[in-house]
This record gives sequence, structure tokens and C-alpha cells, in this order.
Amino acid sequence: MSVYEKASAFLARHGFSAAGYDVNSVISGLLYDMKKGLAEGNGNLDSMDATEEMIPTWGLPPEESPKNQKVIVIDAGGTNFRSCIVTFDENGNATISDMEKTSMPGIERELSKKDFFEAIAKNLDHLKNKASRIGFCFSYAMKITPDGDGEVIKFSKEIKAKEVEGSMVGACLSDALVARGWNRPEKIVLLNDTTAALLAGAANATEGRAYGSYVGFILGTGMNTAYIDPEPIAKIAGLKDSKGNPAPVPQIVVCESGHFNKIQRSDFDIAFDKTTLNPGTYVMEKMCSGGYLGPVTLVMLKQAASEGLFTKPVAEKIQAIEKLAAMDMDKFLYAPRNTETLLGAAVAEGTQEDADMLYTLLDSAIDRCARLATALIAAAAIKSGKGTSAALPVGIVCNGTTFYKSHNLQQRVRGMLNQVLIDQRHIYFEILTIENDITLGTAVAGASK
Repeated sequence: MSVYEKASAFLARHGFSAAGYDVNSVISGLLYDMKKGLAEGNGNLDSMDATEEMIPTWGLPPEESPKNQKVIVIDAGGTNFRSCIVTFDENGNATISDMEKTSMPGIERELSKKDFFEAIAKNLDHLKNKASRIGFCFSYAMKITPDGDGEVIKFSKEIKAKEVEGSMVGACLSDALVARGWNRPEKIVLLNDTTAALLAGAANATEGRAYGSYVGFILGTGMNTAYIDPEPIAKIAGLKDSKGNPAPVPQIVVCESGHFNKIQRSDFDIAFDKTTLNPGTYVMEKMCSGGYLGPVTLVMLKQAASEGLFTKPVAEKIQAIEKLAAMDMDKFLYAPRNTETLLGAAVAEGTQEDADMLYTLLDSAIDRCARLATALIAAAAIKSGKGTSAALPVGIVCNGTTFYKSHNLQQRVRGMLNQVLIDQRHIYFEILTIENDITLGTAVAGASK
């Protein structure tokens, strides 16, 4: 029997067969969940209620880039906390200065609400009073208010700050900054990283190129999608902002795709989920994002070792691995013969079949990730209602180390998107890569709203 046959039988037995994740079936489930969430909101995880938050942002991309403005930009991501100044000149060209990076508060230990916002304010000391407006990219589930603040719904990516959930981020940060001697900011605009990516795409369209709509897609430590919904959103019908304006139509919607749970999990997913801070939640994110890809794959490898898929010396080394990151997977996939890497060392004294088996199992994990990522992007493009004109494709702004650096993942996504969007549905798209997209998109939001 071949290595592939043996690996396929093992994966299928545990419900992980990548080929079993039919992209179109996942797209259909996502579209059901998205429409349900827009109409009724999310509900019971154990029912047919929507699980994606489908958060209206009350915003659209501005018609043109901001001009003659300076904005403080905060990017609170899955691992890093970045802050800087973005200055727009008279032509709308942006420059970035005073950039600093530190770790995201709440990664190492549980923080109280007070300590969490004090930590953020302290991280901004180098920007004190350098601009009156702040764009805050807060990459966690939050309800966006009509006036641009954000109420934290739930943390993901293993952030430990339970007391912050339910808080208004902009208002709390404003108070924390004043407590550190700042002038109270004129405006703090909250947005998600997917919205920031989408806005960067809209603000940076090259001359002569036009797009029918935009999608923002993040696949890094976490994963999420945002798109522009063309229809009135039933669950906010009748709501108005502080000026009495109704919700705009169309408007940007943040899906919070990581919550999606209408998909079969493997034995490995279920086993790993039990070790996380919030078991049973963020089902799609734990199956797809870079922060979880390594740990889930390690569960798979250890099970394979216990079931005899590796020779005894290699199986023992795999069982001894305490932690596996997506980066460790890539190091082996890009250079299987490098014995200096974690996984390369594990198979160094094994057979060629050991190396082939390890490669095949890792590649299957990447392939499943690519299939799920394809479904997420495609569902957003389909729901946008655009892209049916070939000369006005949907611009898909992709961001995240997992998307761009994972071995053969980006190529697989592009190929599958061609199939499910262009070939099968005649929906045209273009993947856009924009340097500093999150920073620039956040600045656009901070200056415009």
C-alpha cells in the first residue's frame, strides 16, 4: 500500500479527510448562516440559529481618501499590539510614522477591565496628544454602534480579559488616556481588521482599475471576513444614529466567521477544543486559523504515532513534542530534509516512508485550511451581489501570515476560487495585496467617520 492510501484511510477514519470538506457544501452552509444572522442575529450554538455575529458597521468606504489629516492608529491583533501615526497629505497620500510594536495585553495572564485599558493606554504614551482622532482596529468580536464605538462581545485567540466583555472600547480607552494626562480624543473609531483591509482596498484602487465591491479576508493568528452587503439589514431596521440617520444601504458587515459551526469536526478538532479557554465556540477558527493549525495538527500526529503510522523511533519523538506551531509545519514542508527543524529532527533517524507520511499528514491539514478559506471568501463575494460584470470584479483584500506564508495554501485558494466563483458561478474576483493594509484602512476609518 502507498503512504497516501494509508494516510487517507487514517484521516477518513477520524473524520479529517480534506476531500470530505466539499467547498460548495461549506459555502451553502455559510450563506444560510449569514442570511440567518442578518435577519435574526446569532443564537443558540446547539440549534439551527446563526452562529456568525454578522455585525453591521454602519459604514461604507469613503468616496475618496482623507486629505490633510493626521490620525493615531492602533492595531490590536491576535499576538501583537501596534500603534503609530498616519498622515494624509493634500493629495490623500498616506505616510506612517512613530510605529511601535509590543505584545497584546491579556496574552500572558488574566487582566481586569481597568488593567486591560490601562495597559493599552500605556502602550500609546509615545503618541500622546499627537492627533485628536484615533482609529482603533480591534480584532475581536464586537458590536459596532451607529457612532463608531465598539462593544466587546467575546474574546478569541486565547486573550484573557473576561471582565472587558460588554465594555465600550472607545469610551473606556478615552477615559484611560485622560487618566494618563491626555487631552480627551475628539473621536475614537472602532473597526475590525477585516473592515480595515476592505477599506484599504477601496482607498487604494490603482488608476484605471475599478471594482464592483470589496471583501476583506484575514487568515493569520485568527480568521474572519467582511464584505459590503447590498440589502437592508432586518435585525437593525428602525435603528438610527445620534443624528437621526437610519442605517446606510449598502453597508460593510463583519461576519465573525470564526464562530461558524455548521461543519463536521474531526476527532482531532474535538480533542483539541476541549483544551481551549472556550470549548465549543469559534469552531471554524479552531479548524482554520494559524493560531490553532499547529496544535490541532499535533493532536493528529500523536494519534497517527499511536496507531502505527510511523516507525517506533519517530513515533516516540513525535509523542515527545510538547508544542507545535504553524511555523514549525511550514519549516518542514518547505525543507523536509532539514534536520535542524522541530519536525525534521523528529524524522531524522526514521525511514523515507516516515518523512513521506509526515509530509502527507501536514499537507492534508494545509489543504483542509485552504478549502475552508476558499469557502469563506467565496460566500462573502456571493453575498455581496457583485462581480457578475467581468470588468468590475470583487476586490478581495487578503491579509495574514497564514494565508501568504503557509506552504502551498495561497495557490490552492486561488485555484479553488477560480472554480467555485468564475467557472461555476461567473462571479469575477481579483485578490489584492496592499502593503500596510490594516494600518491604512484603520486610518481611513479614523479620519472619515
